Amino acid sequence: MRLISSGQHHARFEFGELQVISLRDGYIDMPPTRLRDEAGRVLYQLPAVVPLVDDNLRLSVNAFYVTDGTRSVLIDTGCSDNWHEPTMGLIYDALDEAGVDRAHITDVAITHNHEDHVSGLIAPDGAQAFPKLERVWIGAGDTSVFTGRLEPIRDRVVPISERTAIYDWTTAVPTPGHTPGHTVYEIASGTGRLLVWGDTVHVPTLQFEKPDVAWEFDSDQSQARAARAVLLEQLVQPDHFVAGAHLDSPGIARVTPSGNGYALEYLSSPIG
Repeated sequence: MRLISSGQHHARFEFGELQVISLRDGYIDMPPTRLRDEAGRVLYQLPAVVPLVDDNLRLSVNAFYVTDGTRSVLIDTGCSDNWHEPTMGLIYDALDEAGVDRAHITDVAITHNHEDHVSGLIAPDGAQAFPKLERVWIGAGDTSVFTGRLEPIRDRVVPISERTAIYDWTTAVPTPGHTPGHTVYEIASGTGRLLVWGDTVHVPTLQFEKPDVAWEFDSDQSQARAARAVLLEQLVQPDHFVAGAHLDSPGIARVTPSGNGYALEYLSSPIG
C-alpha cells in the first residue's frame, strides 16, 4: 500500500493492481460521554492521549473509492446536508478533487445505515448523487433506512446476509453489533488485504489500545466488541491494512499488537 497523491480532501493509494482513494466527508464533534466501559457505563476517565476539542471528541468521517481501472465501488457516501453541519458533506468536493466522475459510479457499498454513511446517496439539492447507480450493497439488517428521502434508491438495494462477493477483489463480510447490518468490505489485491470498516472504531486514540471500550450508539455493545476483536486479530496478519470511516483522515493504516491491545500506524499524515 503506497500513497501516490493527495489533496485537501482526498488521498490516493496504490494497492497492487488496485487504487484506493480515501475521500474526506469532513468531521463531527461528539461528547466523550458517548464512550462506554465493558459494563455499559459512561466512561468518564479518558487517557491523556485522547485529544479533545472544546471538550468534545472530533471524529473524522471518511469514505473510500476502490477501482481496478475498469470496475469500481464507492464504500460509504458521507452525510450530504443531512446534519446541517458546515464541517460535513464534503464528499462531492473530494470526488471532484480526486478526478472521480460521479456519473461513472454504478456500485455503492454501505457499511451501515447511520446518516453519516448513507445520506450522501442524495445530494443537497435532492437529486440522486450517482445518476448511473445500479446497486447499493448493504447489510440485510439495515435496509429499513431506504424510506423518505432515500426511497428512490430502494429498488437498487442488494441486501447482504452472508459473506458475499461484489467483485473478485471485493467481498462483503457481515459484522453485526454496531447495527444489525453492519458490514465490512474486504479488498484483496496481489499485495495484501484491506478491511474497509464503518463504525468498528470511533476513537482510534483509545479503542485500539482498549478495544473493550464501546460506543453509546452500538445497538448491541457485546456483539460490537466481539466483532471488533475478530477484525483486529485479522488485521495483525502480514500485509493486512485497515481503512476506517472514523480513523483520522485519510484513515488508512496498519495494526500491530501492543500490550493487551493494539497500535495503529497511519500510512500518511492526516488531511486537514
